[in-house]
Amino acid sequence: MRSSTAFLTVAALSTLLFLSPTLAQKQLAQSSQILASKTVYFENKTGSDVVGKKAIAQLKKWGKFQIVTDRKQADLVLLLSADPYKGGNLVMSGGQTGKIDDSGRITEDPVPNYNKQSPTRYAYLTVIDPNTGANLWSEEHLWGGILTGVNSVGARLVRELERQAKN
Repeated sequence: MRSSTAFLTVAALSTLLFLSPTLAQKQLAQSSQILASKTVYFENKTGSDVVGKKAIAQLKKWGKFQIVTDRKQADLVLLLSADPYKGGNLVMSGGQTGKIDDSGRITEDPVPNYNKQSPTRYAYLTVIDPNTGANLWSEEHLWGGILTGVNSVGARLVRELERQAKN
């Protein structure tokens, strides 16, 4: 009897630990700073103009934010990128591995490590406080595919932000 109670307790705790990042992320999309903001600066660092333009079109369709061209006038910064905010791993054209930081500086690894990068490509949308650089919300989505649309990843991420901000 004692072992079954212990098993159920462990199972319940592991389920909560598994679900808590998802629940926390959805709560962050409803932060007072995101909900109260009126202006955004959109930055596309995906390397694809089409993906960025579709994301901007979805932002305009949503209509919650006025898109400004000066980062200093924005309540929020929306960063669409191919790497997670605060840096990511990369493999350079010559095969050398490295890391890119949030300022775009690239540092090479002393010894290449090919296991760092995922074989699939993701895009990331991050809502950033322009004053502090804090990550207020972030989401990732698989980039490409016939069923999901090759260049629709930016628009999908904006729709996810919209969905979570409304709930």
